[in-house]
Amino acid sequence: MTRTVESNMTGVAIPAVVHHDVPAYLASDEALIHLLDRYPAHLFDINRYEFDAEGQASLTTGTRGEAGGRAVLEAIKAGQLWVNLRSCEDAHPGLWAEVQQAFGKLHPELGVAAKGLKAARKITGQLILSSPVTRVPFHFDAAGVVLFHLRGVKRVWVYPTTEAFLPQAAMEKVIMRATTEDLPYQRLMDGAAYRFDVAPGQALTWPLYAPHRVENQEGLCVSLSMDYQTWASRITTGAHRANGVLRGRGWTIHPMAQTGWAQRTLLWAASLVFTRLGFVKNNIKDFERTFDVAAAPAQAGQAASVQPKTETAPVARRRAA
Repeated sequence: MTRTVESNMTGVAIPAVVHHDVPAYLASDEALIHLLDRYPAHLFDINRYEFDAEGQASLTTGTRGEAGGRAVLEAIKAGQLWVNLRSCEDAHPGLWAEVQQAFGKLHPELGVAAKGLKAARKITGQLILSSPVTRVPFHFDAAGVVLFHLRGVKRVWVYPTTEAFLPQAAMEKVIMRATTEDLPYQRLMDGAAYRFDVAPGQALTWPLYAPHRVENQEGLCVSLSMDYQTWASRITTGAHRANGVLRGRGWTIHPMAQTGWAQRTLLWAASLVFTRLGFVKNNIKDFERTFDVAAAPAQAGQAASVQPKTETAPVARRRAA
């Protein structure tokens, strides 16, 4: 496969699965309950997705309320929840140390992908706990990703980064946070995707910006998503952000693949100015939370069973596989 500028930025030309040795006990019920009891509430994202016959998704978000770790875990097991515990590098240093050590051992298998991470300027992690039957819609991440899978089996489709799958105008809106990370999706797209059934002890990585979607296959699923930026990826993401502002003001925008590094760097610098001037506004930072795990922990994942409770709170709309 021909390498793109974006794949060079993270070192991955095609999706790849390798084995890792992060200890499985870190994803045991006992370990998760202990963690959920102590994890900072402001770093919780509790999401629930519903899908129609065409695979189009609707999202509702919730709060843990006063629910303890055991109740939260039981709600995840019984429902259709996707729970992100953000900033693991700070909030769960034990797991983060294991993941960093495991990644160091993966350098030979990942090849040039390791070079991308060595050049990273920002590395973050989120622990993802998801229900046995839940799914995550077609979306992309504006960062390099290595997904360390710890428990359950999840099926991941990874799609090409071409305009047909990843329209540049849609990318710009997501990067500007004018909308969530979801992209237009049709089932016929699956024919062009790589498909992986990811089991415990495996790590999956893919090219920068590659769209993907997830369907859990077996049991409670637990993964650690390591996200990273290099200077090259930061500059390109900033260029997309600036292009989004300019596009919204009627400018003609050239494809990023035809935009050289000098132009990308100028656009990145412009994005910093646009952000400072308030031209880039986060429209999703206050996403309405509509259910409370503590109010009905056993039914929290079932859309029809939860008594709605409206609460507006900051929600980090970063989603990962």
